[in-house]
Amino acid sequence: MNVYRLTTIVLVAGLIASCANLPRSRDLGNPDVTGKTLAQQVCSNCHGVTGNSVNPNFPNLAAQQVEYFTIQLDGFRNHGREDPAGFEYMWGLSHNLTDKQIHQLAEYFNAQKLERIPIEGTQERIAAGKKIFTGGIPEQGVPPCSSCHGNQGQGNGKFPRIEGQHLDYLIKQLTVFQRTNQRPEGAIMKTVAHKLNTENIKDVAAYLQAKTNM
Repeated sequence: MNVYRLTTIVLVAGLIASCANLPRSRDLGNPDVTGKTLAQQVCSNCHGVTGNSVNPNFPNLAAQQVEYFTIQLDGFRNHGREDPAGFEYMWGLSHNLTDKQIHQLAEYFNAQKLERIPIEGTQERIAAGKKIFTGGIPEQGVPPCSSCHGNQGQGNGKFPRIEGQHLDYLIKQLTVFQRTNQRPEGAIMKTVAHKLNTENIKDVAAYLQAKTNM
């Protein structure tokens, strides 16, 4: 067998093997790997295969709004979103993603069913949080959360689904909006969160975390 033929066989075999492994690939630098594969092989390590995270440090992605998801992942890719818990993981992971892969990821997670998670807040906090979610806090100039996030917290376009999100994660993000400029795309939330006190934040987080069980 001549060298040319041997080289050709090796190259073809390599291409076949590469294609065969695409459904299980973790190669974030390969634009041919689909968003679904990346979701199941990479994102699942923190967010779960179906986007239902068991670790409160990582948000649930199941049933998340496609537009919101796309904006956030693009923000990580372009280093526009700087909250520490996010950029420590997501800047590197999203660096080489294509627009197509980001959109595929968004659609994959949007199609997953959001599962119930254990209730952590007290009934008093949940009740207080419901009042904020549905009616706001007029005396503090806080509008109802439902006015942007939907009457069930399901989200709407660029406004995320917040129903069934982890309590700790919600508190963390509301605090980021309130005290920092690390999420510059969230100008509306920065204004709203600035008017909340610590107890308000804990209350609304407890209600939203418990909402999938109601």
